[in-house]
Amino acid sequence: MKIAIAVSRFNEKVTQALLDGALARLSELGVDVASTPVTHVPGAVELPLVAQQYARSHDFDAVICLGAVIRGETSHYDYVCQQVSYGAQKVALTHNIPIIFGVLTTEDMAQALDRLGGSHGHKGRDAADAAVEMIQVMQSFDVLAKQ
Repeated sequence: MKIAIAVSRFNEKVTQALLDGALARLSELGVDVASTPVTHVPGAVELPLVAQQYARSHDFDAVICLGAVIRGETSHYDYVCQQVSYGAQKVALTHNIPIIFGVLTTEDMAQALDRLGGSHGHKGRDAADAAVEMIQVMQSFDVLAKQ
């Protein structure tokens, strides 16, 4: 399985932990993480563009997008969350490749940290699991098409 990762630098304490968890889990699942490209982008809004570039290359079975959008005092949060989720979904549907939405959208930093191994699990690891599962799902369609 060939998986690429795009990760936001904004809220880096959180996003680095997401990345570390995703890479650790991919390794446990037998993915060659030494050959897994990781592209860092300034913020979450830039994730879909990088996912699109990976998808266009046809070199990957899935792309994991990792980021953290934490609500502030303005409506900026709502716009960012909407644009990132829409962009990731559009890339997936346009290029027929799983784009895994590993972007935390939380009310505060405490909630974000709780999703890095706390009571809500580790969302970086969950993103890796989702990528592998979706690759298997997509491969099952390829098998059906050949029958």
